Amino acid sequence: MLINSLLGIFVTDKKERGKPSITLIDVAKHAGVSPMTVSRVLNNLSIVKSATKEKVLASVAALDYSPNQAARSLASGGTTQICLLYGNPSSAYLGELLVGALEAVGKHGLQLIVNRVPSDISIEELQKNLDSSWDGLIIPAPISDLEGIRRLVEEEGFPTVFLECGEVSGRAHDIGIDDYQASKDMTEYLISLGHRRIAFIQGPPNHRTSTMRLSGFHDGLADADVEVDKELIVEGAFTYRSGMQAGLNLLEASNPPTAIFAGNDDMAAGVLAAVSEKGLKVPKDVSVVGFDDSPIATTVWPHLTTIRQPLAEMTEYAVRLLSEVIKEPGKQMKKTHLLEYSLQMRDSACPPTKT
Repeated sequence: MLINSLLGIFVTDKKERGKPSITLIDVAKHAGVSPMTVSRVLNNLSIVKSATKEKVLASVAALDYSPNQAARSLASGGTTQICLLYGNPSSAYLGELLVGALEAVGKHGLQLIVNRVPSDISIEELQKNLDSSWDGLIIPAPISDLEGIRRLVEEEGFPTVFLECGEVSGRAHDIGIDDYQASKDMTEYLISLGHRRIAFIQGPPNHRTSTMRLSGFHDGLADADVEVDKELIVEGAFTYRSGMQAGLNLLEASNPPTAIFAGNDDMAAGVLAAVSEKGLKVPKDVSVVGFDDSPIATTVWPHLTTIRQPLAEMTEYAVRLLSEVIKEPGKQMKKTHLLEYSLQMRDSACPPTKT
């Protein structure tokens, strides 16, 4: 475990924990009910029968279980820990998330733990990574897209904020942008420049944000009566290398695109490399645009035209929400919070020199 006490951040690849505490699942086993039922009782939902509620509350008392360990820590002067579960392959993406999170935990007197897990981790393996000593969770994409993840955190009793998941579940706070509309706006911008042969590099199809951005691209073309060429829609992995390979494939087509819209900035940067390898120029020969406005967007040349989603603001907001929920769990209102995005017009896009 790496510890930086000045920043209040723990970065861990593997759990190193002390004595385990009583969890919601322990209460469920003791009461002979499901974890979901325990969660409903603790959240004072009226759908639970009185007899069942009494049995659960008796188990809570017998086991000395506290669903609000963070509030207890605050009252006793202990440390409240917020965990960021991280599985995105982009280091730039993580960097932006940490900017907002670190600033926020300092304001609220919390401690940030970054728990790195594989992006394709199973729910069973993920459950082993969850620690009952954590007081709240921030789960960004792609982990936020895992099937069953919401049920898991609810059963474990973790106050949780999901980032960029594109799902309205009512089980937790969700923070993101309107990925569909943002992608549609970018597509319409390229069309306004005069582009008609526009390629799209999608992220992994099991990511909801990937499918929403692809839908926005499709509808942007359809609204302008621009035909969708399926050969110009390829799949990437939200990585630089996958973007470069996708770019090479698109540029080697018999009728290559005049513009390439990559589903994130890492892939767009890879496309820039592919264009250079082919002896072409951006944006003279082909326009290239991205999504995120991560630091790489203004590190590469030409600087990327991209959609800016406020990643740092998302984690700052997530920490603030968790701080409120931890202190007053009975007041938590679980809903989707959409933040504003913007189209950043830079040097990588211009009208096509030929159509």
